[in-house]
Amino acid sequence: MRPVLSIEKVRKSFGQNTVLGEVSLQVPEHTATVLIGASGSGKSTLLRCINLLEQIDDGAIYLDEKEITSPLVNVDEARMRMGIVFQSFNLFPHMRVIDNITLAPIKVHKVKKEQARAEAKILLEKFGLLDKAEEFPDRLSGGQQQRVAIIRSIATHPRALLLDEITSALDPVLVNEVLAAITELKQEGMTMVIATHEMNFAHQVANEVCFLHNGFIAERGPAAQVLQDPQDIRTKEFLRKVSLN
Repeated sequence: MRPVLSIEKVRKSFGQNTVLGEVSLQVPEHTATVLIGASGSGKSTLLRCINLLEQIDDGAIYLDEKEITSPLVNVDEARMRMGIVFQSFNLFPHMRVIDNITLAPIKVHKVKKEQARAEAKILLEKFGLLDKAEEFPDRLSGGQQQRVAIIRSIATHPRALLLDEITSALDPVLVNEVLAAITELKQEGMTMVIATHEMNFAHQVANEVCFLHNGFIAERGPAAQVLQDPQDIRTKEFLRKVSLN
């Protein structure tokens, strides 16, 4: 399968602090790549670089084999082809749920309002939230808000979906409903890059797991291999600590 995303020797520093050091990664179409690692290992920074929210210092990132980190590329157009969801939801509090979802399709992708609303309702029903379409975000639980954020990100039919620790801000009771939504997207063939601390979830959805340590990919491979039989001592130590928590 041809890669939707290709990251080639990407480097990123903040001042004297190297956050990513020559990270290379390919994400084939219809697959999920899961990033694991301790806080500060570079997972979120890598996702932000892919989405062009951070400018890389060196290397290149390709979307459908076209470089999007070139100075000649229209950043907004490149971002339009990807979806990203953060742990903090980032819903517009003054807009109803359905308006949060249809804003980008209507304003950015120039979809007619009626069509955008109809597609949004289909997605809301699919994720069990149709009855919340006219609610404001603060009337929803954290898990419901995060599912709305996911729906908003896929309403534009992105080529790749980036998910950054989307369950970190949730009560443990609400985590499963969000993970179930992502699992369904995986089954439907959505191409995803996911940063998570949920190892069971990583095992369920990942085609490939990458363990990041100090800005480098220390180990990568199928979920069963990396999570159950890691070869790198740093991966083993990280998984041991996670299992104790």
